[in-house]
Amino acid sequence: MDVTRRRLNAATVQPARPAVSNSSLYFSILTSVAMVALVAFFISCRISRPLKQIGEAAERLGRGESVELDERRGPDEVRRAATAFNTMGARLRRFVDDRTRMLAAVSHDLRTPITNLRLRVELLDEGETKQRMLDNVEELRLTAEAMLSFAREEGSEEARAVDLVSLVESVCEDMADVGAPVSFDGAAKLPAICRPIAMRRVVRNLVENAIAYGAEARVSVRPDGGDIRVTVEDRGPGIPAVDIERVFEPFVRLETSRNRSTGGVGLGLSIARSIVRGHGGDICLENRQDGGLRAVLTLPAMHVVGDDRQGRRTPARQIAA
Repeated sequence: MDVTRRRLNAATVQPARPAVSNSSLYFSILTSVAMVALVAFFISCRISRPLKQIGEAAERLGRGESVELDERRGPDEVRRAATAFNTMGARLRRFVDDRTRMLAAVSHDLRTPITNLRLRVELLDEGETKQRMLDNVEELRLTAEAMLSFAREEGSEEARAVDLVSLVESVCEDMADVGAPVSFDGAAKLPAICRPIAMRRVVRNLVENAIAYGAEARVSVRPDGGDIRVTVEDRGPGIPAVDIERVFEPFVRLETSRNRSTGGVGLGLSIARSIVRGHGGDICLENRQDGGLRAVLTLPAMHVVGDDRQGRRTPARQIAA
């Protein structure tokens, strides 16, 4: 019997899948990337914001402001950092207050023995020795008064926002009222955080030095990037380059270029630089090319929103010839 053999061929056919357009794929990828980036940005802001606040608080504390961070907000690490910062700030304020009180107490207690010493010297016979002793006693008195005045200003005044242009201009006008040769040229308005009485003392010292040793004082106030620049120029003999920094040391006087009889005890510039550096700024001196000395005071400018911070200038005002 014949057997018919047949070969069976089988094939499988997969159903066609719908094609996915490239635009849909790109949109899905971009959406995913945008969501990841948004989450990362949120997390980074949450981490960096406390650090930025601590940095700003440290900057304000360095300018003498009273700053205290919130110890109840943020992660544990941020709260611990805020607690440590507040503890450090309290210790620094306590240290400064103790130093100021001690300086004031010593300066005050020196008044009585200095007065008694002067009375005893007055009883001596007239002569060159008596006059020298009187000069020494007067120098001691001026030193004690300068330290006491500095301690009182440091301990009783809080830093606040002031218009530095108006402050400097008022000092110049006060000195011009008594006939001092002062000219002033300033911007429209430049706010800064400072202790006004202490800053007036600094500006007055610079202007008085320019008048005493340079015949006149030309004062200007200008914005300088993120700082405020106060410049006081005179027409005096200047200062030797090797002594530019030495004059800021306490009790240093340059007798070869500055008349001792017209000055104090050598504490003015030292105290002035100490005050300005306590505000986050500095004072430097430089000789002018056409003669005279230039004192430059720089302070951090207070950030404000508006046109007043743009440093618009007003015409120079001659206060006194």
